Amino acid sequence: MAGSDDLLAELAAKPREAGLFLDFDGVLAPIVERPEDAAPPPETRAELERLVGRYALVAVVSGRAGEDVRARVGVERIVCVGSHGLELEPQADRWRRALAAFAADAPWPEEAVEVKGLAVAFHFRGRADEREAVRALDAIAESAREEGLVARYGRKILEVLPPVGSHKGTAVRRLLEEHGLQRALAAGDDTTDLDSFAALDGLEVAVRVAVTSAEAPRALLDAADVVVDSPTEFLALLHRL
Repeated sequence: MAGSDDLLAELAAKPREAGLFLDFDGVLAPIVERPEDAAPPPETRAELERLVGRYALVAVVSGRAGEDVRARVGVERIVCVGSHGLELEPQADRWRRALAAFAADAPWPEEAVEVKGLAVAFHFRGRADEREAVRALDAIAESAREEGLVARYGRKILEVLPPVGSHKGTAVRRLLEEHGLQRALAAGDDTTDLDSFAALDGLEVAVRVAVTSAEAPRALLDAADVVVDSPTEFLALLHRL
């Protein structure tokens, strides 16, 4: 976290003029073998309780469904936006049905398919032969694209999404504008969080935090102002805000 002191201090100096935009998995909650087991540690939840009373806005912007994130975070007054911001799409219900149908027909073990509202995740973490798993998922990705959907890889997952322009960055930008904020921090651990980082461009104060791992994309680390090594170290950063 060397070199981050001035940026963090500047953000924390005027908390009622700033927003915090945080990813869930890999940032607030450690990555686990089974996505349904993910949860923020009690210490992180307590810190979020403090921050939501101090900052103008605290938001969790996640690939999970918004209701799922809200239940897992368990902190009142935190804004939760799910499905990479796609939940704000006018035709959300139509795409939700299309994705559910695609997930039901895909040739992948049911226990490794996670329907997240407006996104479907095909997990391959823990597979005995990851190369073979990726080959099979490449075929699923091609099928998705043939149906007009978007397919992209993340941390040990293939995600399938609607072909719309909404993403984490559009959600962050919309919330910044709604609250009239020119100071913000965005934190993430994967490729989709690059959109959140880009949404802070042009702000008076912008802090982009990458939570690194062996799976973290190089582009995320290159775009970050601050890099921390784990959700535990990210919690230490939150203590400074």
